[in-house]
Amino acid sequence: MRTGAQLLIGAIAAGSAAALPAVESQQDSSNAAVDCAAIPSPFPTWQQLPVQSTMPDPFLPLKYTTTDNAASSSTFAQDVMTGKGQKRVQTPEEWYKCRQPEILQLLQEYQFGYYPDHSQEKVEATRSGSTVNIAVTAGGKTGKFKATLTLPSGASASKKAPVVINIGGMQNAPYLSAGIAVVGFDYTSVAADSNSKTGAFWDVYKGRDIGVLTAWAWGFHRTLDGLNMTVPEIDSTRVGVTGCSRLGKGALAAGLLDTRITLTMPMSAGVQGIGPYRYHAMSGQDETLENSKSGAGWWSDSKLGTFVNHAENLPYDAHTIAAAIAPRALIIDQGTGDQFTNSKATAVIVYPAAKLVYDWLGAGDKIGMSVRSGGHCDMSGFTSILPFVQKIFFGTPTTKDYNSLGSYGSPMTTAYPWYTAVPKAS
Repeated sequence: MRTGAQLLIGAIAAGSAAALPAVESQQDSSNAAVDCAAIPSPFPTWQQLPVQSTMPDPFLPLKYTTTDNAASSSTFAQDVMTGKGQKRVQTPEEWYKCRQPEILQLLQEYQFGYYPDHSQEKVEATRSGSTVNIAVTAGGKTGKFKATLTLPSGASASKKAPVVINIGGMQNAPYLSAGIAVVGFDYTSVAADSNSKTGAFWDVYKGRDIGVLTAWAWGFHRTLDGLNMTVPEIDSTRVGVTGCSRLGKGALAAGLLDTRITLTMPMSAGVQGIGPYRYHAMSGQDETLENSKSGAGWWSDSKLGTFVNHAENLPYDAHTIAAAIAPRALIIDQGTGDQFTNSKATAVIVYPAAKLVYDWLGAGDKIGMSVRSGGHCDMSGFTSILPFVQKIFFGTPTTKDYNSLGSYGSPMTTAYPWYTAVPKAS
């Protein structure tokens, strides 16, 4: 019998998405055959998808979200939103075999662009002091960039340290003191934060319809390759990725698209990250699909632009991205004084909606929410999440409640009405 991990990679490889590393899921619990709903081909346009004013049901296959099925019920859109849609996933086995691979593929289709096939890449790396030089070749083209390494005291090949890879900088000292290595790379040398298509990623993949967030995610992954090749002091089974604001969006993509990432740590990430497309004006500025796509259209692929002014037709939202990372760990950081991102909706809608899936999969202790005082990209966020990081990397108990929504209060369950229809855990 194949594991959920093997099933996932097979499902993705069978589609048009690049094969991603397999998810480390639990062994399948039964020998029962699981038939997956076919992934629509071509993917539906916004016109073929119902308006969903609430957060989409993560358990509903895309095929049964399309309006092609509407003729069977006058209440189709309401059924889709409230957990009454057809052929919903009912078991964790179905999730790992069917729904999670589908989510990974639809997110690449609608938002990130299709991740390059890593099996076609040759990665070379050298280490000189604290610098790791990385070169990636594919299709006769090569892209090069560098990462900077800081090891904690006592790290060695026989006493390996977990690592947090970051872009844009982070609060290093508390992590080093906790025995965690810190690695940074210059994201602009991987892909410029513009439509210029310059940097190591585009040196190899220019011409592809891929968002810069995905290019930065690729930079995280190739940095990890370089560390694995040249830094024996690093424990490749304990890897975190982080960044803040647009860089947090990139870190989220990195955690989503490579299952070697143990812990994903998006900080103040907002729309196109861990902030919702729906319920976008609950706090901070009104960050929307429309103004984010207008201001930085290069973050995502061109398909996302077709949903401008139709964001409620998207068959997913930020909670879907978060849920697709399970059972690997995710810690979300938001400041109540953040004037830019929608911290409140991230806390009271995205987090609890994603946690329902984590809980259902038996991984509820692997997701956390850190609501702190302070503003956008406040470095105190890294201290705020550190006890959760230590729990994941070292198994260190913590008394801090990472299910608390702080001053935001309680989950806003009206935003995800399917919460009353979560499949029964087996």
